[in-house]
Amino acid sequence: MWDYTDKVKDHFLNPRNVGKIDDASAIGEVGSLACGDALRLYLKIDAADRIAEAKFQTFGCGSAIASSSALTEMVKGLTLDEALKITNKEIADYLGGLPKEKMHCSVMGREALEAAINNFRGIETPKHEIEGEIVCECFGVTDVQIRRAIEENDLKTAEDVTHYTKAGGGCERCLPDIQRILAEVLGMREEKARAAQPKKLTNLHRIQLVQKVIDEEIRPSLQADGGDLELADVDGTTVYVSLRGACTHCPSSQLTLKGGVETRLKELVDPDIRVVEVQ
Repeated sequence: MWDYTDKVKDHFLNPRNVGKIDDASAIGEVGSLACGDALRLYLKIDAADRIAEAKFQTFGCGSAIASSSALTEMVKGLTLDEALKITNKEIADYLGGLPKEKMHCSVMGREALEAAINNFRGIETPKHEIEGEIVCECFGVTDVQIRRAIEENDLKTAEDVTHYTKAGGGCERCLPDIQRILAEVLGMREEKARAAQPKKLTNLHRIQLVQKVIDEEIRPSLQADGGDLELADVDGTTVYVSLRGACTHCPSSQLTLKGGVETRLKELVDPDIRVVEVQ
């Protein structure tokens, strides 16, 4: 027995907006009876491109009905662009969560919404046979759908993919292909993460940056008040400086070093920098 939230039960037993809109502005259809889940979403769109009314007809389990009901409540009053930003996770969150084995129901709702809006805008929604290659023949799931589910929901295992797309939930012959796609997407994700990490500064590069910040950012403001500062040495993240001019006898010199010089170098060069005064 699935562990459903009270809100899922409510939207299943008392679904909102069931039925069809005879003069619908747009209709989106996803799934098929052969796969066990099918959803038809109707939208009435006003002159300002806002969704004035939404209704649905679905064939599926309690989670499919609840997800469709929640979706129609969520989109009413939104512009089409705002509605397109809704993710399957937000549909599940609106219901207080779905069992992981039923997350594909929220994905189906998101896809129906996209299909309906594309229908209204005159954009042909690609057929699954065209939008990538069929990976799971039992449920007609393509590699494009699998990759998207992995990326949007941070999926980690083939079992996760099955929960979100149903792929692999039938004869299981496609599981090796799902594993391959998963490995490719995760590998690309790790590569992007590595590329996004800041490169470690060499000591030479750190010295050059410190000198640049001192000359262009710090010394001009000190010189304007009759003071000055010189870079004495850089040892790792420790920067040795000498105060000159009016700064030498200023009672606020330590405040200048820590609150001014050190803070600026931390911001522009390295957050681990420590400034030490030398004579």
